[in-house]
Amino acid sequence: MDRSYDVVIAGGAAMGSSLAYHLAADTGFKGRVLVVEKDFTYAKAATSLSLSSIRQQFSQSLNIRVGLAGMAFLRNARQTLAVDGDGPDLPVVENGYLYLATDPEALRANHAVQIAEGADVALLSPDQLKAQFPWLNVEGVALGSFGRSGEGWFDSYTLMQAFRRKATSLGATYVQDEVVGFKRDGARVTGARLAQGGEIGCGAFVNCAGASGAARLAAALGTPIPVEARKRCVFVFEARQIDKFPLLIDPSGVYVRPEGRHYLIGGPPPDPDPDTQDFEVDWPMFEEALWPVLAARVPAFESLKLVRAWAGHYDLNIFDHNALVGRLPGLDNAYLAAGFSGHGVQQSPAVGRGLAELIVHGGYRTLDLGDFAFERIAAGRPMRERNVI
Repeated sequence: MDRSYDVVIAGGAAMGSSLAYHLAADTGFKGRVLVVEKDFTYAKAATSLSLSSIRQQFSQSLNIRVGLAGMAFLRNARQTLAVDGDGPDLPVVENGYLYLATDPEALRANHAVQIAEGADVALLSPDQLKAQFPWLNVEGVALGSFGRSGEGWFDSYTLMQAFRRKATSLGATYVQDEVVGFKRDGARVTGARLAQGGEIGCGAFVNCAGASGAARLAAALGTPIPVEARKRCVFVFEARQIDKFPLLIDPSGVYVRPEGRHYLIGGPPPDPDPDTQDFEVDWPMFEEALWPVLAARVPAFESLKLVRAWAGHYDLNIFDHNALVGRLPGLDNAYLAAGFSGHGVQQSPAVGRGLAELIVHGGYRTLDLGDFAFERIAAGRPMRERNVI
């Protein structure tokens, strides 16, 4: 490994590897990229433990645009990320998201923004919901919002590995280590210190360290960020197979989607919802909070078999539940991609591309990510996202 790189990226999961690929693929970039990833198994990475879903049903215009860009990328990933003609097997199941609401006004307001941005989303009355989804109990539902195309789920681990493989083929270097500190010269980061010893010189540094490290690295650079690790549990069960089952979000916040012959289910966070690195599954959550809601909403799931479960972490932006992307204030060559609050994998194609443009060209070229900038924190200007799962 060389001791100096033009761009050093801390974190090599979906976000860091997307950035590495987009930098290496940019014809205007002639430098060298180093990705520092502490665990090449990615066993506890949010990317590996994600539900791997993608949507445009947000309330903020930028999140909708990022979702549209992500889906466009996924549809062409087999060609775009091919190495020597061998592309990743990355199908997208476009069964859509189906939001149910007891109060229709929020869905109507969100729908207006989504349609204005070009998302293919339909509002459905209870009768229309029952006609299209006959297995659904619509009691108490005032309105539904369904993504007819461009929404669904995919394999996030395959996407991450495809980004990494393509970035490596274009010259990016990966090292299994961890950034633990920095060397600075005024407003410039000149080096990154590694856990296994030594220092790597860098022309630019990017913090993509996720729930386990982004806040720590930002604080070490003198700019604390409101990002914490929050545990989320996902349960897997077997039940009757229902054709074209969408990712269903009940008004309670309980969500469920199919995965092969199984289904995945989760729900709202506990109260309190602590900052934690704990990966223990909250097993009582299934029978006490999730299954009763599920069985009432989808009677076919009154009978099911719980198979397994896992816990992962959101890098939660406690300020407004939206991403923090861009240059770190007060530093000329340090950048941040953190606080995605559960949306990181689906936003990685667009954010990786945008950050690469910012680093190489000094500004966003294809999609302006300026609303994600850190400056909104200091200004007390939250970018409120109403559609948070």
